[in-house]
Amino acid sequence: MSSIRPWRDIARRPSRQIMVGKVAVGGDAPISVQTMTNTLTSDAKATIEQIRRIEEAGCDIVRVSCPDEDSTKALHEIVRETTIPIVADIHFHYRRAIEAAEAGASCLRINPGNIGSAARVKEVVQAAKDHGVSMRIGVNAGSLERDLLEKYGEPCPEAMVESALDHARILQDHDFHDFKISVKASDPFLTVAAYQQLADAIDCPLHIGVTEAGGLMTGTIKSSIGLGMLLWGGIGDTIRVSLSADPVEEVKVGFDILKSLGLRHRGVTIISCPSCARQGFDVISTVKKLEDRLAHIATPMSLSVIGCVVNGPGEAEQTDIGFTGGGAGAGMVYLAGLTDHKIKNEHIVDHLVELVEAKAKEIEAARAIEAAAEEAQLARAGD
Repeated sequence: MSSIRPWRDIARRPSRQIMVGKVAVGGDAPISVQTMTNTLTSDAKATIEQIRRIEEAGCDIVRVSCPDEDSTKALHEIVRETTIPIVADIHFHYRRAIEAAEAGASCLRINPGNIGSAARVKEVVQAAKDHGVSMRIGVNAGSLERDLLEKYGEPCPEAMVESALDHARILQDHDFHDFKISVKASDPFLTVAAYQQLADAIDCPLHIGVTEAGGLMTGTIKSSIGLGMLLWGGIGDTIRVSLSADPVEEVKVGFDILKSLGLRHRGVTIISCPSCARQGFDVISTVKKLEDRLAHIATPMSLSVIGCVVNGPGEAEQTDIGFTGGGAGAGMVYLAGLTDHKIKNEHIVDHLVELVEAKAKEIEAARAIEAAAEEAQLARAGD
């Protein structure tokens, strides 16, 4: 039901496009969501199991750390047993970068200025070219080069951007342009300022995130502030929410941030009230149950769950499916913004889940018909 209004339009910063495996990053591609495994990469079985859960959550790209040769050896099996594009996280050891490219990584997270001589950088770039691998230059405020810290006195936007551009220049000098850049800090304001300066200085895609943001609650808040400011300003082509939590939670928060800004639509967006003495049913427990029961739905859809008739009807008119508490142990169900039928409170969760699942099937069936028609039209045009 809901659609983007002109006052919600976000004009994204123009950037060139690169590929991370099958996922386009930059240009007019959707903003992708990333996370990172926290298993030992050398334990291929555990890493594969975690990546599969990450994939089920809808993640677009996953990063794995490759600190040693055992990790890059395991990467062969990990890539073979998963379908999501994998970014190999490399620090200092140029051989690990080459091994990761050979193992099937889709992208290398690397700082070319930190992996040794020009000859070694050339080898890494050649391996990336040979295997169709892109790169991410990753600058962190906590690990800036010593000469930049001496020059600027402390981590600051200017130092972070200078570091990023220095690394980018190395790749450009080797005629390699399939890279994206990140300039992250744990301070959201430092992060935002650095990305704003970088966005004006180069046209490559930007991977955005507030690094080391903290636990699930505090990290979500800090990331939402930093990423929200950047995305609202049109900056950001792929995001990672860094939480001291299960990587699946990072994916969920990432999608929720994008959904709240109208930049990406996946799954059910539940609009619900905080509840008060007017509520005609237990809103809080109902919403929690619905969130758990509807987590498997990937189809974009809106559902309003409001405790009383003060705001309920107005919200329901703007959502695909709505429920408004009306007292006397029952409430009103809205479909496509219109009143449809009443349901007793004890049946709210099961009934709304059934309606959402049915709506999802209806939408996906319509999409399949539309896709088949487009395919047939292209085939006729080819003839």
